Amino acid sequence: MIEARAVVVGVADGQARVRVIDRQEGCGRCDEPGGCRSVKLAYAVKPPVSEFSLPDTLGVSVGEEVALRLHDGASLRGALVSYGIGAVALIVGGGLGQLLGGSDGWAVAGALIGLLVAFVFNRLLHRSRRWRGALRVEMSRPGAVCAHDFGEA
Repeated sequence: MIEARAVVVGVADGQARVRVIDRQEGCGRCDEPGGCRSVKLAYAVKPPVSEFSLPDTLGVSVGEEVALRLHDGASLRGALVSYGIGAVALIVGGGLGQLLGGSDGWAVAGALIGLLVAFVFNRLLHRSRRWRGALRVEMSRPGAVCAHDFGEA
């Protein structure tokens, strides 16, 4: 399980609004010689989201510290599906455009159509309850042990 600490900043209508208090650093080599500084560059473009809502399954109160858990492999699975769909659609669309049109212009048009199809598919996938359930973040009390930690899930 991937785990981060958070504090509850609001509770309403069965939802808990939490703020992540663990600092997101990347590999930690940003300021070392040879460090890529990619996290600092990414944060300059778009700061990380540190507050979001989760179902309040624990009956938490404002100010309480909680642990947020994500199953191992969930983030990798999400990235592979999201980026993989785009890459495959780009290549297939470009190939079909070249095959049907016979020129590079048609290949580019087919690739762009493939990316558009991938974009729409990813948006629909994001709305799927089953897919979101596979990427679900769980809230628990700090130090709580779950059955998954022992391979019982």
